[in-house]
Amino acid sequence: MLLLRSAASALLRTSTEIPSVCPLFTARFLRLPLRHPPGNRPFSASVCLCTKKQRSLWLRLAEERTMGDGNIEEILAPLRQAVKEQGDLVRRMKQEGAPDVDVTKAVAELKARKRTLEAKELSLQPKDDIVDRTKMEDTLKRRFFYDQAFAIYGGVSGLYDFGPVGCALKNNILQVWRQHFIQEEQILEIDCTMLTPEPVLKTSGHVDKFADYMVKDVKNGECFRADHLLKAHLQKLMSDKKCGDEKKAEMESVITQLDNYSQQELTDLFVKYSVKSPTTGNELTAPISFNLMFQTSIGPGGNMPGYLRPETAQGIFLNFKRLLEFNQGKLPFAAAQIGNSFRNEISPRSGLIRVREFTMAEIEHFVDPTEKVHPKFSSVAGLDIMLYSSKAQTSGQSAHIMRLGDAVEQGVINNSVLGYFIGRIYLYLTKVGVAKDKLRFRQHMDNEMAHYACDCWDAEAKTSYGWIEIVGCADRSCYDLKCHARATKVPLVAEKPLKEPISFTLHSIELTSLHKTVNVVQFEPNKGAIGKAYKKDAKLAMEYLAVCDECFITEQEQLLNDNGEFTIETEGKTFKLTKDMVGVKRFQKTLHVEEVVPNVIEPSFGIGRIMYTIFEHTFHVREGDEQRTYFSFPATVAPYKCSVLPLSQNQEFVPFVKELSEAMTKNGVSHKVDDSSGSIGRRYARTDEIGVAFGITIDFDTVNKSPHTATLRDRDSMRQIRAEVSKLPVIVRDLANGTLTWAEVESQYPIFEGQETSKKDTIEE
Repeated sequence: MLLLRSAASALLRTSTEIPSVCPLFTARFLRLPLRHPPGNRPFSASVCLCTKKQRSLWLRLAEERTMGDGNIEEILAPLRQAVKEQGDLVRRMKQEGAPDVDVTKAVAELKARKRTLEAKELSLQPKDDIVDRTKMEDTLKRRFFYDQAFAIYGGVSGLYDFGPVGCALKNNILQVWRQHFIQEEQILEIDCTMLTPEPVLKTSGHVDKFADYMVKDVKNGECFRADHLLKAHLQKLMSDKKCGDEKKAEMESVITQLDNYSQQELTDLFVKYSVKSPTTGNELTAPISFNLMFQTSIGPGGNMPGYLRPETAQGIFLNFKRLLEFNQGKLPFAAAQIGNSFRNEISPRSGLIRVREFTMAEIEHFVDPTEKVHPKFSSVAGLDIMLYSSKAQTSGQSAHIMRLGDAVEQGVINNSVLGYFIGRIYLYLTKVGVAKDKLRFRQHMDNEMAHYACDCWDAEAKTSYGWIEIVGCADRSCYDLKCHARATKVPLVAEKPLKEPISFTLHSIELTSLHKTVNVVQFEPNKGAIGKAYKKDAKLAMEYLAVCDECFITEQEQLLNDNGEFTIETEGKTFKLTKDMVGVKRFQKTLHVEEVVPNVIEPSFGIGRIMYTIFEHTFHVREGDEQRTYFSFPATVAPYKCSVLPLSQNQEFVPFVKELSEAMTKNGVSHKVDDSSGSIGRRYARTDEIGVAFGITIDFDTVNKSPHTATLRDRDSMRQIRAEVSKLPVIVRDLANGTLTWAEVESQYPIFEGQETSKKDTIEE
């Protein structure tokens, strides 16, 4: 069974065919390549595309593996049933109109049961499926992919510096992102400032809601994130042999519901379990809400409060009008931004997964809400993707593979625009090195989504930390544009001419017109009453009321009817408006041009998390040599595409090394020359360790034979071919660009068997 899993894992990474004979080799530092039987050479998975009626081999292997794990399903069955029962209860309570407080408690219990099920599923996964994180992180640090920032001063948690290899990898990941999304989708790229005035983030909700609970050491002021500290404390108590089963079950229940506790409930739990500072043993303050944004002031006077942006999206929303003009006023269109964002995490942890400064790549796709159909959806409709729908989660089911076209057709995914981006995200992630068998798209449950969102899916990757979110893809409706329009009094809308005549009957005569009548809802302010109450500030209130949308007006009208008043806030001032100050007016209006507030589909990529996932999914240990590790990065994102290695320090090799290096540079191929004195095997190992995709070796056959040839080595298979020196830069360029596969190279050039001449032959000549 272990051999089958290993074979399946290797297949999913590199090829779509398992050789009938798989001989085991001990990898040593030799120039001789490993050989496969000629008839069973692996070929690229990209040539074996799934059609509507033909499922991919990796899908069949996944099913076979599941069939062999029937005993696991027996263990999980009662947990699945518990989730299903609670999910049914929540649905029933919502249908019957149960009080919100009761629904909230039921949802919290549902989420707790779901987390318990997922934790158990992960714990039952085969251990050979989990990367040796210690060994991997040792390699990353030793080869300076990245390291903690300010290390010689003791380091700062949550801040990291990327070294030469990590920087090159990150840039390549972003370059592929630009090509895959911005160029292929003709997206408009912008670059906005990271400093953001407070009113912008007040409008977006970040000032009031972007927070976590924190506790402090009462003596030295050291801060801890409350839920993380409570969890660690309870786990320590549970590990004590004196802790009884009943107490353990109670603590386990607390841990599973940590995300749902209010500030007061957390305070009570800290008191109940006597939680102290883990570093000093001192008493802790009660949990307090801590805003996660870095606050600053803009300008020398300190009169303009601001923040480092917590996301890149707001800059795109604020530039909507300019972007719409650039796109000649037409919908749909998309804008994108790549840049750093900042979150002042209380307890950064898990390496690149939870940090204080991170790179994001975000797209905002603006679309007419009545036309959520993507013209290119058919290009991704045939993809088989692991989907974990909201219904599956609340029913205790596992994620399952589904054709993307079927998911949209059956309403699992809300619309084809959202479905298209899910497909494109999947293709991008698998292109840069995320393993498809460790990638799923999880739908947000109703209680997870913001009230304005239509549908939200997270691309989640399976790592040694469990399933982590690496990309979010949300249909945010028109919430953001409406909020900023209301706050700035600038209409953020697109105009759409009426395409078709409207038919109507007048005095038994059928008529047509290129206009239509719509219902309008507006505030009707009493200027005298508002002016009397707020004097010179009355104008601000009047301007605010004039730009409010129907949804907001309806909500405030309800408050006016129930409470006799409602409150608005604009430009830092608060206005309490009563029935004698404002009413609501409804009337009909004839339109020749329709104003549309676009809906927004937002794919949001965490580049650091994607990088970490790629590290785990591509890290391997050479079979037969535990000390020899390597990263199997796809050639498109590998830090260096090729190494140039002279067999020794013989001066006769120098002209060929120089010629190859210059030709590589002209062809835009990043490369690394290693002419150190180590053995060729040791230098292969060094370049493999940083994920260099290919290696060219200059040997004595290069010098002694004409035309001059050199060997080209593939990192993953360690197989080599021999080709003319003048052709190798172009071959490597095409391999790195993905226009040529290694299998095609092997079919065109002779396999390298070993040197035929030596230094002695050169001397004799």
